[in-house]
Amino acid sequence: MSAPVRKCRCRRTIGGEFFQTIASVLLVGLALMCGIQTAMSTAYFVRERQVSLTAVLDGATAMSERFAAQGSIVTLPLPDEQAAENTRSGFELFNTSSGAVIFVADLDGNVLLHTSSDAFEGGKVPEKLRREMDAGEDVFIQGKMDGIFRSGFYIAGRRLEMDGNAGYLFAATPMNALASYVGDMLSMFLVSAVAILIVCSVLCMLLARRITVPIEQISRAARQLGSGDFTARAPVNGCEELADFATTFNNMAGRLQNIDNSRGQFMGNIAHELRTPMTSIKGFIDGMLDGTIPESEYKRYLGIVSQETGRLARLVQNMLDITKLESGEVKGHPKVYDIWATLTDVVLSDERRIEDGKIDIQGMDPVRTMVYADPDFVHQVVYNIVDNAIKFTPPDGVIHFDVHREGPMVVVAIENTGDGISPEALPFVFERFYKEDRSRGLNTRGSGLGLHICKVLITLSGGQIKAESEEGKWCRFTFTLPAAENGKQPQNAKSAV
Repeated sequence: MSAPVRKCRCRRTIGGEFFQTIASVLLVGLALMCGIQTAMSTAYFVRERQVSLTAVLDGATAMSERFAAQGSIVTLPLPDEQAAENTRSGFELFNTSSGAVIFVADLDGNVLLHTSSDAFEGGKVPEKLRREMDAGEDVFIQGKMDGIFRSGFYIAGRRLEMDGNAGYLFAATPMNALASYVGDMLSMFLVSAVAILIVCSVLCMLLARRITVPIEQISRAARQLGSGDFTARAPVNGCEELADFATTFNNMAGRLQNIDNSRGQFMGNIAHELRTPMTSIKGFIDGMLDGTIPESEYKRYLGIVSQETGRLARLVQNMLDITKLESGEVKGHPKVYDIWATLTDVVLSDERRIEDGKIDIQGMDPVRTMVYADPDFVHQVVYNIVDNAIKFTPPDGVIHFDVHREGPMVVVAIENTGDGISPEALPFVFERFYKEDRSRGLNTRGSGLGLHICKVLITLSGGQIKAESEEGKWCRFTFTLPAAENGKQPQNAKSAV
């Protein structure tokens, strides 16, 4: 006995997988957004510092030129300590209003004055910067300027000329302002990200629940179906894909239910069909054994027993044939041949019964009509239909044959006069074991399998079969077969039946 299958506890649910996937994507997206925003904000901050320092330089330059023209404050080179102090006092106005450190250097790079002694370490302006400024370009750099500053600064500088003398004017702001700016930005981003994660988590759980509920319902219905409850159905709701899935599942469950019902009916019919002849056989034999039936009647009743035994043998053989046909064990061998050869053979084989029943055969005017099918399959179909026609055609009745071509198919119709088939029974004539006393071919003497075998054989041959009837007047069975094209296999015919 095999061990029961245990559910793996290490597997996550669809809701968990969905939430984890969305959360991972969301976190990656937020991290990427944070990196991009930080980089763009840093670049923006640096550009803003460059613009503001350039504006400070413009203001300081204008002030220096104006005061120089008035003969006060600024002169280059600075003649004495008093001039330096006057110049520093003028630049401190910009230091106070903009927060920028301003300093002046001579052409050799020596710092002549500055507005913040705490920021300066000492040293000279790098020669490379002096050459750029001598070329008439403003410079903007970040750092300590070769050790002039104790810490990092944003520094803007340009060449300054007054009264025929020249030097360099610089404005600088500390770089630690960037860290404060980025820190504030990241703090706001972190608060926003947390809020987004909370809201998205709730939405993800709701959405995951919306997706998983229909799947759970389908899974529950599948478990019921697996346990033998073929009435189980899944609600058709949710998104389009899940609704299609549920519809497909319900269709499958419906087909399984029909198969289960058919199987039950099939077993019941088999039991009934076997029980009736076996009961008759047992009754007659018991009657012979216990003396109820006199010895003089043995031959008569043994004949009945022989007929019932033959009926049992035919029933069992028909069931075996159906099983093999529907399982694909029987392979046809289609070929091109004249359909009239089969019709003629069947009629000639039943000539004695036809004559005894005083039946008129009409339409037997053979015109070479080639089909592509297995002759044995077609012979069985024609035999079953003609056999039923003979049984239920009254004396002086008519059996009519008609064969004609319709497109790529050959149509064969076999019609007989008689009681026909009732409208209620007509849709079921090709089902297993279905019998109706007044219907042609569906009598209580038969097994109810002959027409079902006809349908299976015609379907395997690539055709269709149908029954038509007007109750009390006539009944007609019509089937189609692939037509042979100029004596050759049709292109759309099945390669193997």
